[in-house]
Amino acid sequence: MSTSSRYPFTAIVGQDDLRLALLLNAVSPAVGGVLVRGEKGTAKSTAVRALAALLPPVRTVEGCRFSCDPAAPDPGCPDGPHPAAGPGGERAARMVELPVGASEDRLVGALDIERALAEGVKAFEPGLLADAHRGILYVDEVNLLHDHLIDLLLDAAAMGASYVEREGVSVRHAARFLLVGTMNPEEGELRPQLLDRFGLTVEVAASREPDQRVEVVRRRLAFEDDPAAFAGRWSGEEAGLRERVAAARALLPRVRLGDGALRRIAAVCAAFEVDGMRGDLVMARTATALAAWAGRTEVAVEDVRQAALLALPHRRRRNPFDAPGLDEEKLDEVLRDAAADDPEDEPPTPPEGQAPEEPDGGDDDGPGPDGGGGGRPDPGDGAGDGSGGLPPQRTEDSGAPAPEDAPEALTGAEPGESGGGTPRPASAEQRAVAAGEPFRTKVLSVPGLGAGAAGRRSRARTEHGRTTGATRPEGALTKLHLTATVRAAAPHQRARGRSGRGLVVRRDDLRQATREGREGNLVLFVVDASGSMAARRRMGAVKGAVLSLLLDAYQRRDKVGLVTFRGREAEVALPPTSSVDAAAARLQALPTGGRTPLAAGLLKAHDVLRVERLRDATRRPLLVVVTDGRATGGPEPMALAGRAARLHAAEATASVVVDCETGPVRLGLAGELARELRGTAVTLDELRAEALTGLVKDVTDHHRARRAA
Repeated sequence: MSTSSRYPFTAIVGQDDLRLALLLNAVSPAVGGVLVRGEKGTAKSTAVRALAALLPPVRTVEGCRFSCDPAAPDPGCPDGPHPAAGPGGERAARMVELPVGASEDRLVGALDIERALAEGVKAFEPGLLADAHRGILYVDEVNLLHDHLIDLLLDAAAMGASYVEREGVSVRHAARFLLVGTMNPEEGELRPQLLDRFGLTVEVAASREPDQRVEVVRRRLAFEDDPAAFAGRWSGEEAGLRERVAAARALLPRVRLGDGALRRIAAVCAAFEVDGMRGDLVMARTATALAAWAGRTEVAVEDVRQAALLALPHRRRRNPFDAPGLDEEKLDEVLRDAAADDPEDEPPTPPEGQAPEEPDGGDDDGPGPDGGGGGRPDPGDGAGDGSGGLPPQRTEDSGAPAPEDAPEALTGAEPGESGGGTPRPASAEQRAVAAGEPFRTKVLSVPGLGAGAAGRRSRARTEHGRTTGATRPEGALTKLHLTATVRAAAPHQRARGRSGRGLVVRRDDLRQATREGREGNLVLFVVDASGSMAARRRMGAVKGAVLSLLLDAYQRRDKVGLVTFRGREAEVALPPTSSVDAAAARLQALPTGGRTPLAAGLLKAHDVLRVERLRDATRRPLLVVVTDGRATGGPEPMALAGRAARLHAAEATASVVVDCETGPVRLGLAGELARELRGTAVTLDELRAEALTGLVKDVTDHHRARRAA
């Protein structure tokens, strides 16, 4: 991409944290990269692409595919050895993008196994890690990459080298780059172990200020109308920022990180219970880079504070449903306490009125070109309350929020469940009930051998796992089965004129290893939210059980979906997604009340699964119906529910029914529903002590029995 066709970095107004984090990594790549979390259209990609123009040019050995530095060539370079101080050229720093659907060979490079076996040579085709060496590697939607690719990527970023091994043939090359990943949290979170490998994290959101949004549109339209002229108007600012980056790089080795600053860093990490020592190290490197960026040779208190805000929020998650964040009041208190313990150090700078240092040295604070002003989401936008900005649920009869001590029984509840007081009409909508305490579950699995996306739940044919056999490769060979290949080539050695010790191998001899591992599934929850389910103790226990299964789905890399039914209809509260965080938030905010359209819930679930089979036929579903089995409203509601259940049974959908019926009189309707689904039923009382998931696991046995019949 030419400089004139790239949006200038200095023209991005707002997104101060994003720009600062990128520039700090440009000053000191040892910081460890940036993870950018936020919505679409907030200048994430634009800022990363624009940063490449600010990096100094790269001198490379002529003809080297791995961008070796002529002054210090890599002694292990596959294209080497290179003579020291040999001829070299100069090129601009690269910005390499890693697509979500990239293969392992595309990332790390590919070895020609056929030539390695037949000719004994290491024929290696470099991958994206080699292309990004001494530049920027940008991964959009990093949370959608397969875990093993993220592991390879972060290992290379941490070690500064990439290793490729195939059946005893090994290649190593240098791979040092500035790593930037972007993600939309609504599409799923990264594992905490992977989050920890990113040096800094930044939350971005579009500005809610009309004036800033106007400036976004004005600048973007001006750029699209004449990119060269627009870039020319910002060329002076770009040159100045480029010089500042170079000056900060030169100053970085002279910056002193004193004992006082180190003690503050350690105190902050300890106070926020940061696991491991990576947080301390990243904070130290970030604070040093901040001092160099400000032109100072001594790390100050404000550097430590800013480093904590960038390096620690994503390291404080204690469970998958925790949102990244840092309590700034607590941070200031810890810094003040650390200063009191070390009287020789200056007191921390108070946060009131303190503005972060402008990365581009300018005074403009407008929005970025793709939608946005910087900073964190405005608290008034409703973010962060776990309810998606929804107001408290209100009762129909009074219009006021239901009191905390509202009666637990509603009209339509079973006898013996009344908590006293006058029952409300069955159609009244009650405020959401908090979920009970989650608990550890056993493995839920779908029967048979699948071929879906890599995960940790059901058995499947995968690229990674134990080797179970060999087959002829249909395309490019990715996993060689060495024994089968030798066995196929051995009978033909005399006919091929073999004379030496080497084995004469042809392409037809190569065999691909078939492997078995685990896949992720689609777990679709169908939750009864009608009036008969609205008793607080019951609904709290139900939500706690579903929340436990959501935690299990997160750990096993499943997609999850949520269908609810009450009143006169069913709705898809959450379409199938990889974000169990979103599912948990919708579950917590789920109100109750009204009739029980069970058939509508099952039919809605059938529609969801039908669409998902078209989108991804390899991802197998597991249906979890949470109900007391009652059906009301319309003609013959129970018969309609039975017919809807038989639709799922006809498609052999693995299913389990969580029977939520309580009280001394029980009708056993959930058990009837489970029989119609040809699934498993479990009572609400059995949810604890791992009984539920033990029975869910028995779904496999039910399907085996059905196939035998």
